[in-house]
Amino acid sequence: MAQLADPVGAGLVASLGRPGGNVTGLTTQDADLSGKRLEMLLEVVPKVSRFAVLIDETSLGSILIARGTQVAAQSLGVQLQSLGVRGPGELDRAFSAMKEARAGALIVESSSLLFTSRTRLADLALKNRLPTMFAQREYAEAGGLMAYSADFSDLFRRTATFVDKILKGAKPADLPVEQPTKFDFVINLKTAKALGLTIPQSVLGRADEVVQ
Repeated sequence: MAQLADPVGAGLVASLGRPGGNVTGLTTQDADLSGKRLEMLLEVVPKVSRFAVLIDETSLGSILIARGTQVAAQSLGVQLQSLGVRGPGELDRAFSAMKEARAGALIVESSSLLFTSRTRLADLALKNRLPTMFAQREYAEAGGLMAYSADFSDLFRRTATFVDKILKGAKPADLPVEQPTKFDFVINLKTAKALGLTIPQSVLGRADEVVQ
């Protein structure tokens, strides 16, 4: 595996240190990073107390990541509204529910389904005046406000090391699952301007890429 969010939660490995089965590789650590995303978004919109989180109900990874966001929301003292979709046709309904609940910002827990709808998600968020935090840089490049995640290019390169070891006879059960060491933080200043937001310099200074 090259980019699984939570291999232990998904039941694919017994633990990161000792997988114990026939699966190993790299994790994006998204279940742990989800709380960090909420903290970073809160730095940009400190007055917001109601957040929405969009989940792909067909993706176990998306569901597991959302649990971490829920825990973080409780510790930060903010309200979190969870909204699930099962296809692109349900996105409009989800955003209507966010508006009705008066959500002030949105976190999107990525999945293949949501990734393919990233431009539409960015457009809907802007239309509904919702600052957003996403889980892959491509969302911010498509018009989302911010994205924070493991560096996927680095994970893919490191996956080749596992392939090499297994082809040479190593057992997956004996190869510890590795966590990301490089991360991507992307801010879209064009979207910030459209939303009337000023990104604090303390946040801008941590960005790996700024979309003008």
